[in-house]
Amino acid sequence: MIDNASSLSDKSRLVFRDTGARHGRFISVCPANSAMKHLSYGRIRLDADTPPVSLETAGSEMALICLRGEGSIRVRDSRSNKDETHDLGMYDAIYVPRGSVVTVSTTTSVDLLECGAPVDGDYPLQIVRYADVEKDPALKFAAGKEASSRTLNVLIGNNVRAGRLLAGFTRSAPGHWTSWPPHEHTSMLEEMYVYFDMPPPAFGLQMVYSRQDEPELVQIVREGDAVLMPSGYHPNVAVPGHPINFVWLMAAHRESQDRVFGVVNIEPAFKQGGGGSGLEAARK
Repeated sequence: MIDNASSLSDKSRLVFRDTGARHGRFISVCPANSAMKHLSYGRIRLDADTPPVSLETAGSEMALICLRGEGSIRVRDSRSNKDETHDLGMYDAIYVPRGSVVTVSTTTSVDLLECGAPVDGDYPLQIVRYADVEKDPALKFAAGKEASSRTLNVLIGNNVRAGRLLAGFTRSAPGHWTSWPPHEHTSMLEEMYVYFDMPPPAFGLQMVYSRQDEPELVQIVREGDAVLMPSGYHPNVAVPGHPINFVWLMAAHRESQDRVFGVVNIEPAFKQGGGGSGLEAARK
């Protein structure tokens, strides 16, 4: 993937602010400027007056998720020179193999979330329609209870053949916790949250910690912010009257082998009662 993010020497940076503000294509997070070992994240925002954007995936697999509007995605396999074109609407997604040339355009406006990770394997171009996700109880399901209820939507999961990437989005009930009980999956996956559809004055509080008495991060987060979780437990909470909504992006450390959604380690203090993480539905 082309990387136009500024290189930073501080690899411990966990928060990237207002990442969806620019028009055109901009990569906010990549291994060169963060603690991520594999995962890159960016946005492609176009309107009718913005020229189409072209990019090459090179040695990385890529997924595009439509957060707003609608756009046209043309994918050329650089080895066969064959083209495919697909239109994406709200919450549709496309998985793009390595070795592809991608052109994004729109006649109206579109906001696409882009994520990628390097892979050795070859996996096919695949389209995910949100209308199909909504019908599948293993891809869209409720989790949590009492003050932690939320809805999960799995876009790039077991429904897609891929090497490292997993992606989807979570919406909380107003004022509720998500990623609860606190859990981590450091040995298998690195993760990132990108907050969306949280217009002012909405905000949430995100934590990342391995030890509660020495948290790596306790930060207010708003629309467009991205928080990295290379390791540690990562619960968050919405303010009363507003939800916390975020796209979650994950990359497996070992290609294919570690690409498993819903296998987590719950913080020991919150294992009481034998309850699970709430993500078990995705493995059915």
